[in-house]
Order: sequence, then structure tokens, then C-alpha cells
Amino acid sequence: MTTPFPVFRLLLALGAGLLLLTALPSPSRAQNIVVMVNGDPITDFDIEQRSKLDQLTTQKTPSRQEVINELIDDKVKLKEGKKYGVDPGVSDINQSYEGMAQRMRITPDQLTKSLESKGVRPETLKGRMKAEMVWTSLVRGRYKERLQVGERDVAQAVQAQTGEKLQVEGTEYKMQPIVLIVPRGSSAAFLETRKKEAETYRARVGSCEEANSLFRSTPNATIRDSVTKTTAELPEPLRKVLDDTPIGHLTAPEVTKAGIEMVVLCSRKPTMIDTPKKREVREKMYQEKYEKTQKAYLDDLRKAAMIEYRNR
Repeated sequence: MTTPFPVFRLLLALGAGLLLLTALPSPSRAQNIVVMVNGDPITDFDIEQRSKLDQLTTQKTPSRQEVINELIDDKVKLKEGKKYGVDPGVSDINQSYEGMAQRMRITPDQLTKSLESKGVRPETLKGRMKAEMVWTSLVRGRYKERLQVGERDVAQAVQAQTGEKLQVEGTEYKMQPIVLIVPRGSSAAFLETRKKEAETYRARVGSCEEANSLFRSTPNATIRDSVTKTTAELPEPLRKVLDDTPIGHLTAPEVTKAGIEMVVLCSRKPTMIDTPKKREVREKMYQEKYEKTQKAYLDDLRKAAMIEYRNR
């Protein structure tokens, strides 16, 4: 599952270049400490930098207190991360920064220049990226079970939305297609010979390993890479054939344009049926659980934090 990562909203804002911001603050004002969070200072410079970054991200001007709250959140997230050994290094942050530049189809240097042209130091973005990386890892790691979304819950939610009753359980088939090549223009007698060969092979093969060993060394025959399909992805006639085929054995030969085709069934096991609508609903349910969980977690951390305001 994916988790919200606010800094990615910068991709559009930076690419469009819609917002021009003021120059960096003067050194004297930049050193003004506004808040101490667990002994770690937040300065006027930090606030002005984050404010500019937020404007790029949302194309809205946040209030000063909103920005201060974001910076306080980052401080407590990073402290909690260190407590559990979640502390991305410089190389990790730089890699994430480079990844953002690649998605924007520019170089990291170009991303840096784009930020600086709008009055934002790259370290400001990297700092927020680090806090989000730490927080995502903490929430997912500590509350993994709480964030799980049950397949039956998803199916019931889809049914409530669409009125359609979905099949929750199905079958997953892993198989490998096999072709005995029959050149175009071959005689009926040759085709019949190949059919008999196919039946002989069916009697010999008892596993996927045997099929691979046999057909990779057989002239004018080929075995393709394995494919995995679920009940929802296969037509009913083919599902019936696969259900009737013993594991490790070949399906009945079928004449096609390529020649004589068969499938060796490598495995057949129960699975959960997935559809685009189910994935959409599952993602939404996960996001709702994630937001609720991370908010409660962050509220607890802020209550326990030592937050001292100096100058507003």
C-alpha cells in the first residue's frame, strides 16, 4: 500500500514555476529562536523557509502558526524515529531528492536551482522529506496489524457502493505454455504426427521440472516462461480445463497457428480475487486507517514533548 507523501505535490508546483517568492531572511532575524522542542530550536529562518516551501506545495499561504506546528511535528517525528533506530542518512535523503528530480525529468542540480530561484534552500525540502520518510516507516512498522484491511471488509464495501456481490475467494493458476512447432504449409500427415507426439509427452510429464527439462532440449518445441492468472482473469472454459488437469501435467493438445499448444499446470491454489474497484476501495480504506492511526500517534507524541515558545 502506498502512503501519502506531501512533498511529491511539489512536482507540479516546481515544474510549473507559478510562484515567485521573496529572498532569504537577514542573518540577524534568521537566528531568532521561536520555539524549543525537546531542546531543539526552531528559528525564524526555519519558519520562513517552510512557509515558502508550503506555498510551492499547496499554492496557498499558510499562517505562521500552521507552519510552526508543522515544524514542531517534524521535530517530534525525528526524535521518535531515533528512539526506534529509524534515522535515514545523508545518502538516503539525497537518493530520495534525486528520485524527485528524475520524476520531474530534470537533474538534481536543476531542482536545486529551481528551489533557490524561489527563495527555498534545498536543505529545507530535504529536511521535510526526511521527517516524512521517518514517520511513514514508524507508522507502518509499529502499527502494521492495525493498518491491515480485511478482504471481506473490502468486498462488503464494494457491494455497498455498487450493489454488486463480489466473489472474495478464487483460484490462482501458475502454468507454462508449450508449443510443438508446425511450420506453415505442413501436410495433414505431419500435423497428425505432431499430435501423437503431444499425447506421448502428456503421458511422460509429471511435473513442471520434467516439462522444462524435456521441452528445452526437444527440437522444434518451446516452453515459455511461467505465467500466473487468477479465476477472474481466465474464461470459464479454460478454468474448467485447468481445474480438471492434475498438478504437473499437461492439458490436452490444441491446434493453433503456432502449432500444437499445451499448458503444463505448475500449481493451483486458493487466493483472493482482485479487481480495479476492490483495489480502489482497499486503498481508500487503508488511507483512512493510516490517517486515523498516525494522527493519534502524533497527538500522543506532542503531549509528551517539551515545547517551549520563546518569540512569536
